[in-house]
Amino acid sequence: MANDTKRLKYSLIFPVLFLVIIWVIKIFEIELNLDFSFLGIYPLKVKGLIGILTAPLVHADLNHLISNSVPFLILGVALFYFYPKVAYKVFIFIYLITNFWVWVSARSAYHIGASGIVYGLASFIFFSGLIRKNTRLTAISLLTIFLYGGLIWGVFPLQQKISFEAHLFGGIAGLVMAVYYKNYDLEIKKQKEFNNNSPNINCTDNTSQIKYFYNEEDDD
Repeated sequence: MANDTKRLKYSLIFPVLFLVIIWVIKIFEIELNLDFSFLGIYPLKVKGLIGILTAPLVHADLNHLISNSVPFLILGVALFYFYPKVAYKVFIFIYLITNFWVWVSARSAYHIGASGIVYGLASFIFFSGLIRKNTRLTAISLLTIFLYGGLIWGVFPLQQKISFEAHLFGGIAGLVMAVYYKNYDLEIKKQKEFNNNSPNINCTDNTSQIKYFYNEEDDD
């Protein structure tokens, strides 16, 4: 129990810190009456390259920020709790590759918001549970579907001012990471080793709509 509590506290650190950063940025933007949309991703424009690093930190308004904050916290904690050895690698890959793909092939507009990351985390957690065929992780996958099953509609171009490209690319990035790390998890490996060494245990080899807002701008 003590180890679980410690692990949970560790799992909260990065997601909470990330949320603090994006909330401080939004509050700063509001208080000074500024517009940070120029820090978003503008596809195939040099001016939009900075967005690969900054776009997830910027949101259109408080509703946009709140809609991303809640699922990011839940999925972020799940990532660091169940996959502590690869969590940072998975997060960084999803963060960078999703934004890069948006810059390469999305519509000509400023794309901002963290929902691409949310889709990536949801995809990774869901597919990891299925691929590993681990009861505990599969349960987390099913919970992910139950809580965020509506995310699937976000990958289709149903609303003009929602970046379905970021959602789609985030989901693909999460799937790529789930496949890449399908055999890598220290906790599960230890569980397998224990099962292999125990004569009395059967051993098995199986182990809301999120907005990504963009502001249109004429090409320069």
